[in-house]
Amino acid sequence: MKKEIKYNPLKSRLSYFLILTGILFMNFMVTHPSKDVTEKNFQKNNPIAPITKPVKNIVIVHGAFADGSGFKEVYGILTKKGFNVTIVQNPLTSLKDDVDATLRVLDKQDGATVLVGHSWAGTVITEAGMHPKVVALVYIAAFQPDTGETTGQLASSLPAAPENGILPPDEKGFVYFDKLKFHAGFAADLSQEDADFMYASQVPIAVKCFTDVVKEAAWKSKPSYGIVATEDKAINPDIERNLYKRAGAKITEIKGNHVIFISQPAAVANVIMNAAELK
Repeated sequence: MKKEIKYNPLKSRLSYFLILTGILFMNFMVTHPSKDVTEKNFQKNNPIAPITKPVKNIVIVHGAFADGSGFKEVYGILTKKGFNVTIVQNPLTSLKDDVDATLRVLDKQDGATVLVGHSWAGTVITEAGMHPKVVALVYIAAFQPDTGETTGQLASSLPAAPENGILPPDEKGFVYFDKLKFHAGFAADLSQEDADFMYASQVPIAVKCFTDVVKEAAWKSKPSYGIVATEDKAINPDIERNLYKRAGAKITEIKGNHVIFISQPAAVANVIMNAAELK
């Protein structure tokens, strides 16, 4: 004879309550981990050493129409002072491509890093500077955009100098600097011979770079330092000043043309060292 199973509403409700409580507790633990778990995950995903001053790692990103070799003198000054300096050879094919190239280098750093960008690379470091190892940003005669902006918008925000030789994009979508204006418009502080070599070895930039929209701006949460090249003919110096002021950057004005890091390497290196001291 089968034993009659009596329904107990109170016991049934209690079981349902216990099961529901267990589900809610497990969901809370997943979405609200303990402080200890959260800190361990943060440390795992953000392997940055405690910040000691001066910051020893420097990563430099070059701008348009040139490559990283122009930073040789700055590199020499900084390495003699004990800094670990890495130069990114970004491809100048899109904002994403240049940011990705920079992030790969930042991943290799062993701790806190100062990220430096010249000209177009100011846009690059604005996004790449969100990397957790970056503690400060240095803009050298550079754009310093906000989220939602493009480099093209900023470049055209004030009139260009007559010496500016940025040409329209070619049939493949790449932009070059005019040979006839290269010396006066890009490297006036250098000899004609050096300017001729820079022209011959220039790296064109994809026009897409100027239309890509900035999605994140690291300078909103990290200190920034801006160098104005007072005689710049490639970017109107007032554009540099306006952007740096808007961002609250610490501004240094250095007399010289667009490639100020070649003609005034000691002055540029000094700003980078100040950033490494977080001054």
